[in-house]
Amino acid sequence: MKTIDISSLPVMEKQQWLQHAIAPRPICFASTIDKQGNVNLSPFSFFNLFSSNPPIVIFSPARRGRDNTTKHTLENVIEIPECVINIVDYAMVQQTSLSSCEFPKGMNEFVKAGFTEQPSTRVQPPMVKEAKIKLECKVNEVKSLGENGGAGQLVIAEVLCMHVDESILGEDGKIDQQKLELVARLGGDWYCKVDPTNLFKVPKPNTQLGIGVDQLPDSIRNSTILTGNHLGMLGNVHTMPDIDASFSDDRVKNIFQYYSVSPTEMETELHKYAAELLNTGNIERAWQVLLCN
Repeated sequence: MKTIDISSLPVMEKQQWLQHAIAPRPICFASTIDKQGNVNLSPFSFFNLFSSNPPIVIFSPARRGRDNTTKHTLENVIEIPECVINIVDYAMVQQTSLSSCEFPKGMNEFVKAGFTEQPSTRVQPPMVKEAKIKLECKVNEVKSLGENGGAGQLVIAEVLCMHVDESILGEDGKIDQQKLELVARLGGDWYCKVDPTNLFKVPKPNTQLGIGVDQLPDSIRNSTILTGNHLGMLGNVHTMPDIDASFSDDRVKNIFQYYSVSPTEMETELHKYAAELLNTGNIERAWQVLLCN
């Protein structure tokens, strides 16, 4: 494994290694305004949600690594501590990228990138009409992490209200993750898109503790077939499952029939079948297959 001494690298090389590794990152498309009323619109991928109550998001218009200059967004939120964070989806990613050009101060990126200004309800900066989610925010604090090029400048913002397009809501009236094609930043010129073809669910552990991988039978824990993900799924049950006397499966019967003379091969085939079931989220059935051994 290659070891990188990050502290010894030039700024731009530090950025290259870190941004490729720490990804994907959601994009904060921030609209801000200065005291003269000049509007600015710019994307930042150093961004995330950090608190629900109070509702706090943080993004970082870092000092430029190549020349240590500051960004208009940072200057604006210091003058007028308000912003709108427009959430970027696939339909607007190319225009968003265009807005990141370093246009002169006072030039409106809404116009340059072809977006539509929409009046906000609680803050002065306008919203991006084309965005399906907009967060109107007040800036509680700007915290500098340093004065050198590449140093983060944390804009700690409190969400005052959200605007959500009804086209991305599900039958329950909440955001349907399958309808919102979010995009995120990777390293260099790379992005990724969230859509139904790459979405998957992982059951969240609740107040009932999982038994843990350490409690799995040795034959399962040391399997050469089952992966770490498979073991994590099996270890997330609350109690060790019992053998279900009513369990019946033709494939299991065939495995016993054809591999009964070789316990090792039989175990391998059962583990292969269990792995297929786990890949489709059928944990209960996978457990029964494994307990047959």
